[in-house]
Amino acid sequence: KAVVSTQSTGMMDCATKGWVLRGYPKSRNQAEALAEAGYSPNRVYFLDCPSDTIVERLSLRRTDPVTGDQFHLIYNPPPTLEMKRRLKTNPRDSEPAIDEDIVSFDTCLEDLVDFYSTSQSVNGDQDPHTVFETLESLLVKPLPKQTLKSVI
Repeated sequence: KAVVSTQSTGMMDCATKGWVLRGYPKSRNQAEALAEAGYSPNRVYFLDCPSDTIVERLSLRRTDPVTGDQFHLIYNPPPTLEMKRRLKTNPRDSEPAIDEDIVSFDTCLEDLVDFYSTSQSVNGDQDPHTVFETLESLLVKPLPKQTLKSVI
């Protein structure tokens, strides 16, 4: 059974401003554990994106060990050749690790969509800025009154 940490979600700012979970829950069991702990998200979004796009976006991420700055070799390349030479790749961004995560996600996706029946799919196969703007516009949109009543 999944363990849900309530240390952060129980804090006042989470209670008044809300909270965002990225990449969690990963399975129906984790979603059920989250609900049993009293945390039911009022919005759930799934990014719909082909595997090759996911691999491109994740496998080309790099971190500068000197500054801590993060880069993407296509979308946000480092400004100098010197910096590019010293960039490091997180082991989680290797293609085999990414492929394993995609298989795991695809295995659980149907159960999660079923559990979160009001979830929405967002086209993740667009430039990252457009995906961000789409998600941001969905998040700032007021909840329907029926949902608000059920929260109160």
